[in-house]
Amino acid sequence: MNLAETSNNENSHNPFLTLNYEPALESLGDDYYDEVSAEDFPQHIVRWRNDALLPLLGLNPQTVTNEDFSNAFGKFQGRKPLLALRYHGYQFGTYNPNLGDGRGFLYGQVRATNGELYDFGTKGSGKTPYSRGGDGMLTLKGGVREVLAAEALHQLGVRTSRCLTMIETGLSLWRGDEPSPTRSSVMVRVNSSHIRFGTFERLHYLQRPDLSQKLLDHVIQYYYPHLIAEKNQYVLFYAELVKRVAELTAQWMAAGFCHAVLNTDNMSITGESFDYGPYAFIPTYDPYFTAAYFDYYRRYCYSHQPSICQLNLEMLQEPLKAIIDKAEMESELAKFNQYYQAEYRSLMLKKLGFEQLELPEFNELLNLTIQFLQDSQVGYHHFFYEIARTFTNRWRDDPEMVMKDADIISTSETSKLFDNWCLLYHKVLNSLDPKYQDVIAKTLANSNPQTVLLRPTIESIWEPISQANDWQPFNDLIKQIQSKS
Repeated sequence: MNLAETSNNENSHNPFLTLNYEPALESLGDDYYDEVSAEDFPQHIVRWRNDALLPLLGLNPQTVTNEDFSNAFGKFQGRKPLLALRYHGYQFGTYNPNLGDGRGFLYGQVRATNGELYDFGTKGSGKTPYSRGGDGMLTLKGGVREVLAAEALHQLGVRTSRCLTMIETGLSLWRGDEPSPTRSSVMVRVNSSHIRFGTFERLHYLQRPDLSQKLLDHVIQYYYPHLIAEKNQYVLFYAELVKRVAELTAQWMAAGFCHAVLNTDNMSITGESFDYGPYAFIPTYDPYFTAAYFDYYRRYCYSHQPSICQLNLEMLQEPLKAIIDKAEMESELAKFNQYYQAEYRSLMLKKLGFEQLELPEFNELLNLTIQFLQDSQVGYHHFFYEIARTFTNRWRDDPEMVMKDADIISTSETSKLFDNWCLLYHKVLNSLDPKYQDVIAKTLANSNPQTVLLRPTIESIWEPISQANDWQPFNDLIKQIQSKS
């Protein structure tokens, strides 16, 4: 048997190559993408496989081997065409027409067991026509960071892409923001769609409203099918996108997450979070915390995320106005803050232990919480975890017991504020039926995991990988994240 016959035989038994792929985006035609080839890598070492995703694809993790992963997503055997998607985007407020998938491609689209269509998209798979002089590669550390971000956000309830696999590829890369040479990887993410705001912006730039119309019909058909029968389906699409993006932004904010690069080419047309580069989780409540070292003017700092996402939705109106009445879009966008505030309030109250309850004191408690976190600069995530860890029924009986055993240090300037917070929390508890005590404890535990991806945590698991190729701390951290511990 020759090498080609051996490869074909391996492919015929690879479960990733027998999935229910659909040529959804491919069927739009090559006005939207370029066919590309993957890099021929010297190594294909599976460093991460997300077995938690396999049942969604109809696969039994026990029957899928690491070789199946490496052949499909490291050697890229048996899948064609591979599509580098075309798009433009506003990057830090400046329009850039020289974008597109520069180090990745659409590997395929799969109809999952829940009936929804998902994209398999690569990152670090080699050069494309849009690499702009780059090598098309992803550092291993970059892959590790994205795997961690996606799993952490998913467990925190954020609507996010997830990583299916990460494979070390054996190349040495040079980067200005990492000690170099550094190791390389290719990663495959799974999300609902890789169509971006910038995909429509490119078509507007090219003055092709016909292609925009075709793309929007495609988006509604595959991602908003409940709108197909509606007479005003286009404006309803935009209205729903506004709501999705507003709620997504609130999810980031409650999770204490700073995406860092909210350019329009990083905004999904399905309102889903994806593409994690220099992100960071805030250590303390600092509205101006900025994750990207190159964001000199704090354009994408933590507190600007809602306004930036609203601005990106406003900018999307320009390419869509050939199809949707602009006044109607403006009317729908005006609801952004209402959607955002409702979702943020709901999520923050869950972090305080309260779900599906309404009390006049809730708004005061939430405002006092934010004020204390900002003034005291205690750990944002640590504060909520300590509420969950120390919560007992005694808090209802005696206000002095509230947070009594918590590892929270407030300064003399904020001690009065903290005392007021404890008194108000005690008051809220006594406004509720005692039967809710167990529900509160459960809500606190579910909403406030101990494991948080602060920068020192990520560095602590990267060091043994870089120094001794020790992956145990990484694997342990993933297990902790996925178990919400």
